[in-house]
Amino acid sequence: MAAAWSTPGQSATRLKDLVSVEGVRENQLIGYGLVVGLAGTGDKRTTIFSTQSLANMLERMGVSVSPNAVRVQNMASVIVTGTLPAFAQPGTRIDVTAAAVGDASNLQGGLLVMTQLKGANGQVYAVAQGPVVTGGFVAGRGGTSQTVNHPTVGRIPSGATVERAAPSVEPTTQVHLQLRNSDFATAARVSDAINRQFGSADTIARAENGALISVAVPAEWKNRVPAFIAGIEDIRVEVDTPARIVVNERTGTIVIGKEVRVSPVAILHGNLSVQIETKLEVSQPASLSGGNTVVTPQQSVTAKDEPTRNVLLKEGATVEELVRALTAIGSSARDIIAILQNLRAAAALDAELEVI
Repeated sequence: MAAAWSTPGQSATRLKDLVSVEGVRENQLIGYGLVVGLAGTGDKRTTIFSTQSLANMLERMGVSVSPNAVRVQNMASVIVTGTLPAFAQPGTRIDVTAAAVGDASNLQGGLLVMTQLKGANGQVYAVAQGPVVTGGFVAGRGGTSQTVNHPTVGRIPSGATVERAAPSVEPTTQVHLQLRNSDFATAARVSDAINRQFGSADTIARAENGALISVAVPAEWKNRVPAFIAGIEDIRVEVDTPARIVVNERTGTIVIGKEVRVSPVAILHGNLSVQIETKLEVSQPASLSGGNTVVTPQQSVTAKDEPTRNVLLKEGATVEELVRALTAIGSSARDIIAILQNLRAAAALDAELEVI
C-alpha cells in the first residue's frame, strides 16, 4: 500500500504553476511520411498504400514507376507527430516522433524523408526529415528473436524545422489567466494577490469565475507586457484544495487531502477465509487381477474466522489518523479502500471519494 497526504502549513505556490495565459499555448502537428533505408524490416506487399506513396513521391521527382513494380521491404509508411511551441518562429527546430502504420517490424536505421507537418487548420507549419532513433532493437530470427523496447516507434531530435509562425495570441492591454484546476476560492486569492503586488488605486485584476481571472495591463507596463506577465507568474498564492480522497484499487494507492475529516465512528472489521482443497487418490489393482485403476477425489473444507478488529475515532479525527490506525492493526490496502467506501456510504466521511 502507498499512502500520501498533505500537511497543514504548506508553502504558497507560484502562479506560474497554477495558471496559463490565454492564447499562449502549444499546437499539435501531424503528417504522413516515408522512412527508407530499412534492412528488410519495412512494410510488406500487403501494405498497399506504402507502394502507392513511394510511386507518388518518385513521380514528383520525375521518375515514373508502377506501384505494382515496387518492393517496399526497405521502406515503411509512418505517421509523424510533433508539438509546435508558443511563439515559435520560422527556423526553430523541434523534435518529432515517427510511428509505423503498416506492418513494418523495425524502424531501426531508417531515414525519414521530407514530410510536411500540418496543424488542425490544415496549414503546414513545419517540415521534418532526418534519421530515426528507435531506442530499441530486434535480434535473431523466428522463435529465437528478442525485442528490446518498441522498435516500430522512433524519435528524431530537432528533426523538424518550423516554416510558419505559431498561431499564438500575444496579450496586449488585457491578460486572461486560466486556472488549471477550477476553484472559486483560489481564483479570488489570485486576483487579490495581483492587486496587492501591483498596488494601485484601481483594481486591475478580477475573478470572472472559478477558472478565469482578467487582468488589465497598467499604463506604466503597456510597453513591457512580457515583463508584466513575468511579474504576475512570480506571485505566490495559497491554493485552496477540496477535501478529496483518490484511491486506486489496482495498485493499492491512496491519496488523501489535508482537509479531510471523519465523523465520530466505530469501525469493526474482520476476515473470514474458507479454503477448499481437493486431492486425487489413485487406486491401483493388483497385477493380473483384472481390475481397473480408479481415481477418487478427496475434498476437505477448512474455515478460519479471524477475531474482529476495531478502531474508534473521536471528534475531529482525520483520515490520516484513520489510515495509521488501520495500518497498525494489520489492515491491507484493499481493506482500507473498502472501509473508506463504507464510511462515505454512511455519511461519516466529509470528503469526495474518487476511485480510479
